[in-house]
Amino acid sequence: MTAFRDLHRSGLLILPNVWDGGSAALMRSLGAKAVATTSAGVAWALGWPDGDALPVERVTQATRDVVRAAQGLPVSVDFEGGYSDDPAEVAASARTVVEAGAQGINIEDGGGSPELLAAKIAAIRAAVGPDLFINARCDVWLRGVGEAGTRVAEAARRGAIYRAAGADGLFAPGLVDEAGIAELVKATDMPLNLLAFPGLPDAKTLAGLGVRRLSAGSGIVGAALGRAAALTRGFLEDGRSAPLMEGALGWGELNALMPEAR
Repeated sequence: MTAFRDLHRSGLLILPNVWDGGSAALMRSLGAKAVATTSAGVAWALGWPDGDALPVERVTQATRDVVRAAQGLPVSVDFEGGYSDDPAEVAASARTVVEAGAQGINIEDGGGSPELLAAKIAAIRAAVGPDLFINARCDVWLRGVGEAGTRVAEAARRGAIYRAAGADGLFAPGLVDEAGIAELVKATDMPLNLLAFPGLPDAKTLAGLGVRRLSAGSGIVGAALGRAAALTRGFLEDGRSAPLMEGALGWGELNALMPEAR
């Protein structure tokens, strides 16, 4: 499991988020060094809402599908809040995705306390050992915790708690200003992960600031479903077929991306 960890050691890891085996195969073909799932995309693809609603067994099966299609690329799994407030249950569920082939997981504090997430992280680490890369997501920006000027300090405080519990990385989605990014990089000894978000500097700037990971989150799947919605509206209105072909990948091209049956 060291391959995924090693990708955080230097430079900026640009991590596209996938939602099923097919999207994992596509990202692999485009040169991704690793892939991560988006919990929202996985849930939507399976007809569930995002937000710790998807049954863990479906998360585990989706992990198997993505690992198979990624064909050796490291895979990290968006594990939401762990699908339980019981650290022992969270750890048992995390073990299933590790056994399915995940080299990393992303687990969030959401609206819960930092201490609860720390307990979950510690339980996961005890259950699966040292190799799994645990990315701790700090939601102070997404949830508007505290005053804007206090959020970097709060994220750093939470990061230290998560680090002590066994986390390997700190994810701060919603942080976009350069000064705040530079401050948080200096305030944590873990690789900092940011989310592609309006107002975020470009990859070169982020790398120069010391950011080590950039995630697409649900952006790619949201755009794909938006395009699907627009095409479907037109098709339902008048049966137009020509727009369906615009920018489309061909059947043969897509089929060739998929791993052989085994």
